[in-house]
Amino acid sequence: MIGRITGQLLSKQAPDVLVDVGGVGYELQVPMSTYYQLPETGSDVVLIVHHVVREDAQLLFGFAAERDRELFRHLIRVNGVGPKLALAILSGLDSDSFARVVHAGDLASLVALPGVGKKTAERLLIEMRDRMKDWGTPTGEPQQHAEAAPAADHMADAESALIALGYRPAEAARLVAAVAEDGAEDSEELIRLALRSTVKEGGRK
Repeated sequence: MIGRITGQLLSKQAPDVLVDVGGVGYELQVPMSTYYQLPETGSDVVLIVHHVVREDAQLLFGFAAERDRELFRHLIRVNGVGPKLALAILSGLDSDSFARVVHAGDLASLVALPGVGKKTAERLLIEMRDRMKDWGTPTGEPQQHAEAAPAADHMADAESALIALGYRPAEAARLVAAVAEDGAEDSEELIRLALRSTVKEGGRK
């Protein structure tokens, strides 16, 4: 089983990344909480890996920190939560934010995430509360951003990433347009602002 990958970041298009390790390219999917922290393409990168082996495929999921992989593994043990939904959850809420939501019993913030209905959110709160009772909420590392690109490209990349995370195209376009004038410097910032806005909207329901 693959537990860690160290190599050169060849490409990144959320949620997919390609890492060259000794001439072999490894394709991984990462949550946006990890994507924000990726260096520029061509740079060295280290990812903590969860390796899934199926009859028809081998899947790699990459994370910036062991803590994120641990949460991912807890999430996929919850009934009704598969790897795709776990990635979407970790994209909308990093591990520290998720811990705060669980400890606070914040159902609305979970329901605001793509693919999380009320019943799934309730299961998450119930099943994750005991598993995360000893989790603290330390301050995360500053996020890194890629070089700026034209605004239209930012928006297109952000919309594509949201669609990959489970949003309908029209909803992805609406969310990106709503935050496009908030001073975002690149597509990663647009995605983060859009995801934050869904949590805020959920909190107002």
